[in-house]
Amino acid sequence: MPTEMVRREERDESNKDTLFMLGGVALVVVGAGLILTSPIAKKYMGQLGLGDLTGGIVPDIERYFKLRSM
Repeated sequence: MPTEMVRREERDESNKDTLFMLGGVALVVVGAGLILTSPIAKKYMGQLGLGDLTGGIVPDIERYFKLRSM
């Protein structure tokens, strides 16, 4: 019986770690989205030439998701 309790605690701790990691990733994605939607960030991206880069990546990403859905 004690071994079952240890395994259950390990499993619960692993689930908690995964939840924290995914929560952190979600916060990073939301934060990056908020930063990139600001007009100042768009202006700097335009000066660095990153606007053209993101415009070229979007069609590739759309094609990737179409292939994944097949």
